[in-house]
Amino acid sequence: MNVVARPRAGLSGSAAAARLAVAACALVLVLAGCSRGPGTAAAAAPARLTYTLMQMNLCLSGWAGCYAKVRYPAGIEDAVTRIRDARPDAVTLNEACSGDVARIARQTGYHVRFSRVIYGGKLLPCIRPRSRGLFGDAVLTSAAIEDSENHAYAAQAGPEQRRWLCVSTRLSVDVCTSHLASPDPAEIAANAPQCAELRALLARRAAAARTVIFGGDVNRLSSCAPEGFWVRTDASGHQDPGSQQVYGTGALRSPSVRVQSATHTDHGVLLVRADLDGAASSSRG
Repeated sequence: MNVVARPRAGLSGSAAAARLAVAACALVLVLAGCSRGPGTAAAAAPARLTYTLMQMNLCLSGWAGCYAKVRYPAGIEDAVTRIRDARPDAVTLNEACSGDVARIARQTGYHVRFSRVIYGGKLLPCIRPRSRGLFGDAVLTSAAIEDSENHAYAAQAGPEQRRWLCVSTRLSVDVCTSHLASPDPAEIAANAPQCAELRALLARRAAAARTVIFGGDVNRLSSCAPEGFWVRTDASGHQDPGSQQVYGTGALRSPSVRVQSATHTDHGVLLVRADLDGAASSSRG
């Protein structure tokens, strides 16, 4: 780039020189600003990274009264569409079937872990139609899963064994889910002890310097989150409001919540987004 500064008519030589000096300084500043590297103060701030979790109770067993709303396979197709549209980092699923979950994961490209639930002392096959696998809970993640763990709660009541499932991902984020005992008279006594056990489980994982996020149907309005976790719920929804909850550690900041209405299940869809700090996001991708 060539810059030529000519003195204006009527200006003295000293005035023209001064104007030339100002123009030269301005050019130097412009060029310096353009050539600054990413380590300078004027560099653009890095793009903010977010972590999104979608929690859904799909009512897929075929045994429950809510299954009439599923209109199989419409409920599965709806779940796939929602995941494709939102592209969450993690999806937590309750009242699911292993074959259906495998189909959802295959059609969306997510990694998956499934936890089978015991009912009446044995594994429960999903029905209407059959050949959809076994009843249980699942976690799907966009990041590769490095490890997973699932166990039954110590406290149980009623025919359905309640369990928790956690996965550790390559993103250094642990994602957990659970479906706690229902308010049914045969089960309600186990809900509070399971809540306490879930709280202790999440606290242990957070103490191991992990970023932890939980999504699940806890069948209660009060939280099971450990101290220091934030809490977001589907309380603004219209179907069983408040029972689906998401908890996260401080590495996931400024969480926002959106509840989507759902036609093919008896719960809404809970979508929570949070800013992901650099410690966890450094391994993304």
